[in-house]
Amino acid sequence: MDTFSFLAQGFAVALQPINLLYALIGVTLGTAVGVLPGIGPALTVALLLPVTYSLDPGGSLIMFAGIYYGGMYGGSTTSILLNTPGESASIITALEGNKMARAGRGGPALATAAIGSFVAGLIATAGLAFIAPEIAKIAISFGEPEKFALIILAFVTVSAAFGDSPMRGLTSLAIGLAIGLIGLDELSGRARLTFGSPELLSGVGVTILAVALFAIGEALSVAGSQGRTEEHVEAIRGSIWMSKSDWKRSWKPWLRGTLFGFPIGAMPAGGAEIPTFLSYATEKKLSKHPEEFGHGAIEGVAGPEAANNASAAGTLVPLLTLGLPTSATAAIMLAGFQQYNIQPGPLLFQSNPGLVWGLIASLFVANAMLLVLNLPLVGLWVRLLSIPRPWLYGGILVFATLGTIGSNPSSFQLGLLLAFGLLGYMLRRFHYPIAPVVVGFILGPMAELPLRRALQNSRGDPMILVSSPISITLLAITVLVVVVPLVLRQMGKGRILAQLAAEED
Repeated sequence: MDTFSFLAQGFAVALQPINLLYALIGVTLGTAVGVLPGIGPALTVALLLPVTYSLDPGGSLIMFAGIYYGGMYGGSTTSILLNTPGESASIITALEGNKMARAGRGGPALATAAIGSFVAGLIATAGLAFIAPEIAKIAISFGEPEKFALIILAFVTVSAAFGDSPMRGLTSLAIGLAIGLIGLDELSGRARLTFGSPELLSGVGVTILAVALFAIGEALSVAGSQGRTEEHVEAIRGSIWMSKSDWKRSWKPWLRGTLFGFPIGAMPAGGAEIPTFLSYATEKKLSKHPEEFGHGAIEGVAGPEAANNASAAGTLVPLLTLGLPTSATAAIMLAGFQQYNIQPGPLLFQSNPGLVWGLIASLFVANAMLLVLNLPLVGLWVRLLSIPRPWLYGGILVFATLGTIGSNPSSFQLGLLLAFGLLGYMLRRFHYPIAPVVVGFILGPMAELPLRRALQNSRGDPMILVSSPISITLLAITVLVVVVPLVLRQMGKGRILAQLAAEED
């Protein structure tokens, strides 16, 4: 059966009335929370993770798709009207979009962001549908050494991609690995790091950890920050529709941004930051109006916003085919799969094709809903921006606590929520990235099992880990990911010192 047949089956699932309702709720909630200042897609998905706990897996994941895409779109509204990017990938959108809003062109800026997101999401989701099954066919032949090498590559790339330094990223990863060890050993059945507590025998719930680190930790961090300046929301003046000139200047950046965003987003540690900056630099170079850049060029909103949303679909390629999250939001989505004991990976396309193809088809549906929903309701999203910060983050604390009680009513679990929330605050306080903690927690057990099985099969000989060309290649790439940035950094320092010495002479 070819991809078109599978997609037809997926649309038969996604277009069921109840699943359409889930998708609509997802995009509405995702946009509503994502548009709030300082809240990116990762926090949005983490905060709404308990909401989907009581749904069936298919409906839950379809709602997640809507929340994911809605959260990505909502960040552009905040960036354009408030000059507050919810994540680093929205910095460029804030740079040009807010200047357009100040010049009375906030409507066209929001319109090109919405339509560009739709175009990029449509093309990138089609790419996901055609590329993911082929990657899954290759990955299904991986043995235990190859699986271990692949997860090690994910560990290092994700840790190096977040935070100010690879060392801090690896430290956060080690914290996540330690938390992932809590509970019963899957192979021997022995208790580990439970400290005699029967409540920890089943391990730490992935929902509790994600909500605590992203939602509770962020709320405490904002509450503990001093000297925040008053934020000003730019009013939308004039029409929200794009002129003929705006369309002419936007459609090529939409396509070029998609071509940057999807393949880079699908790479390990590719992320959304690199394609947005590449798109911005390309549009500035190719534009017939380079003097407008830095003062509100519409190409500087259209291209990067398309790249940002295309990379969102790109991150789903390694997530669905290999079970590897390459971004903070993907890590939270992986947590959403695991709360139903569903493990994304190459076998998912064989064991549960209805679920995975329904999810892919729902991405098309959610993308169309966002376009229809967001432009007419832009006034409503603007009103959400006026919510005072104390109310906003107080509401986050209440919502996160109620969600935890609803999914697992236990005073012990609430204690864990508070403890990990404080951990999230301390990590932010000392500038350690959060995403590697969740990645280490989720992927740690996944790396441990193939490692131990491989060593059992080889009777303890570690050379089995480098016994195949695939595992050798993956481990070599891992070493390069660590070594190359260090070498480049030292080379840069050497050049700076040489210049300083030359100036002194």
